[in-house]
Amino acid sequence: MALHLLASVHHCNLTRLLPFKRPNAPVTSRNGNVPRPNSQCMATNDEISVSNGVSTVRRSANYQPPIWHYDYIQSLTSEYVGESCTRQLDKLKGEVRMMFHKVVDPGEQLELIDILQRLGLSYHFVDEIRSTLEGVYMNTNHGICNKEKNLYTTALEFRLLRQNGFNVPQEIFNSFKNEMGNLEESLGEDYKGMLCLYEASFLLREGENMLEEAGDFATRKLKEYIKQNISEDQNRSVMVRHALELPLHWRMIRLEARWFIDVYRGRKDMNPILLELAKLDFNMVQAAHQEDLKQLSGWWRSTGLGEKLSFARDRLMENFLWTVGKTFEPQFGYCRRTLTKVNAFITVIDDIYDIYGTLPELQLFTDAIERWDTDAMDRLPYYMKICFLALHNSINEMAFDILKEQGFHIIPYLRKAWADICRSFLLEAKWYYSGYTPSLEEYIENARLSIGATVMLVHIYFSITNPITKQALDCLEEVPNISRWSSMVLRFADDLGTSKDELERGDVPKSLQCYMNETGASEEDAREYIRSLISATWKKMNGEKFVSHHPFSPTFIEIAMNIARMSQCMYQHGDGHSVEDGETKDRVLSLLIHPIPLYKEINVIKN
Repeated sequence: MALHLLASVHHCNLTRLLPFKRPNAPVTSRNGNVPRPNSQCMATNDEISVSNGVSTVRRSANYQPPIWHYDYIQSLTSEYVGESCTRQLDKLKGEVRMMFHKVVDPGEQLELIDILQRLGLSYHFVDEIRSTLEGVYMNTNHGICNKEKNLYTTALEFRLLRQNGFNVPQEIFNSFKNEMGNLEESLGEDYKGMLCLYEASFLLREGENMLEEAGDFATRKLKEYIKQNISEDQNRSVMVRHALELPLHWRMIRLEARWFIDVYRGRKDMNPILLELAKLDFNMVQAAHQEDLKQLSGWWRSTGLGEKLSFARDRLMENFLWTVGKTFEPQFGYCRRTLTKVNAFITVIDDIYDIYGTLPELQLFTDAIERWDTDAMDRLPYYMKICFLALHNSINEMAFDILKEQGFHIIPYLRKAWADICRSFLLEAKWYYSGYTPSLEEYIENARLSIGATVMLVHIYFSITNPITKQALDCLEEVPNISRWSSMVLRFADDLGTSKDELERGDVPKSLQCYMNETGASEEDAREYIRSLISATWKKMNGEKFVSHHPFSPTFIEIAMNIARMSQCMYQHGDGHSVEDGETKDRVLSLLIHPIPLYKEINVIKN
């Protein structure tokens, strides 16, 4: 479970979030900064460009070319399209709806909802799930049968209610709190309950100490369970190991569904109707994603950025994978396509600032973005001109769509978002060229913008919202808390996964190095501290679902949380965004390329 964290963070005041550990003072240079390798020398294969007779040495990160090519993406086909698939899907959905009427036991109702969520099917049954949970919440709120519930049912109820926006308090566990002193004996062997308590504890909010202590206890018992390896139930061991690696609440929803479909197939209590629906739906959604990809690969090719800006990461597939992690449902195709374009531009522009551009060029590019005027292109070098024009045209096209549909002129909001991120990139470039190491608080205040989540969320709001409201627009300009917390988890996860490689190829110090510079901590201590900041930030983000008079829809809040989840997925095993041929490749294949074989479950249903 997460570490015990102290006071809250407000506007990135990290000194009030967790106390810095200050062991021995770090070895510093005369200007007070920790010496780091000469990044100019660490970067390999430097280029020399010549313009108007002037030679410029430019760094290179040696990014590998993409492994997912245009012709391959265009060749993707799926048999899970058309009327016959839709009819079969509707038939199976109808049978599941009947289950909601037949299942009357509250515990069984909760288990049905849990399975549907884990299988990635809950978006089909929003009304049924809401109605069922409202009944559960009313009973819980009035204390009905609370004493008769076991730990498993209580923890499952708590997690599902909070996930779906019901403000159930941690006191739901009061009946078990009195037994905390005897937990070793009374609940220590209840591993099903322990696992459910562990998962529930990650939905805690600030100040919920009882829930945090219960989560710490569950974590310890589950680790003992794995170490002893006493279970004969292989499925249960797999579930426990999976949960300890990363809790359900922090996982990418679509990847979790693909994993759980395989696990559910081997369960003794597997329902063939649910399994067949999950596989068919997964394949049909995958077919929709492939159509998105085809459109996007055509767009990306038309920009010429992958070909002309060879120093930058050409990562269309990975940028699309990010958007599937944020919102996979078929009805959000426009949002996915828009966000993939935004992600692609963030990736390329980040590489312009971090790797290729000279400081004078970066200042000119920032000025051009702030003006949002094609006349500002005149002073830019060629590689910046095509990037600026591609960005300008793509964002204006989106603004035109919104103007036609809703009559809102959104260019000022989009322009501000891109200007903010470019200014943050420019500040980092200035730090790099001057050899300056910022404080951790100073770094985070800027890095929460440079990581790009704020830009993403501005575009997400316009992509999914109708009608747009003035209240929400004003809140977006102020940078709402949900954007701030999502950005911070993304920033910390990115730093944990990429900081070593980025320093070696030449980049500004990341949060780990800033903390080490300030405190003299070891790298491992710094990593532990950043992980604790992730846990603390998730507490704040969990609370955002229950803020009264929120100007944003539950869908927007959930997508913001999905950005954090996707970041912990992409950087779980290193830099999964830049390095394609590894975990990311396997995930692309399983989510976007290979359908799930249907086997013979469909015959079970027919018979």
